[in-house]
Amino acid sequence: MKRLIYISLLAAALIPAANASQVAVENWYMGDSNCTIDGRPARMNWKVVSEWVGSCSGDICSGYESAKLVGKFSDNGGAWVPLARTSSSHNALNIRYLGAEPDNWMLQYNPRLRRAIGWTTWHGNHYPLVCWK
Repeated sequence: MKRLIYISLLAAALIPAANASQVAVENWYMGDSNCTIDGRPARMNWKVVSEWVGSCSGDICSGYESAKLVGKFSDNGGAWVPLARTSSSHNALNIRYLGAEPDNWMLQYNPRLRRAIGWTTWHGNHYPLVCWK
């Protein structure tokens, strides 16, 4: 059985780490959203999860727990496809669609309308994407 060696308290104090409940996020896109993609119904979900980051050498392992933002998208009731946030600001979200044909998407949140409006990309063409809660 492998023995786990955890980062010492001194090292943990020197290396900032956060668990999933401590990560600051832009709330407008977190959780479940209803969307339309080129007029079709769709769903988007973003959440923070904990992830183990480490390595092993023989039977000795070391590492730490980190927080990771994960997204997923379902087009018209289809299978959930992973998404990655490439960048974000107070009201903008740039997304990498990680399906069979990966591409870049963008959403801009309008707090007055309580909607995020943007586009997806497929085969070099932009298609409208709108999401709301």
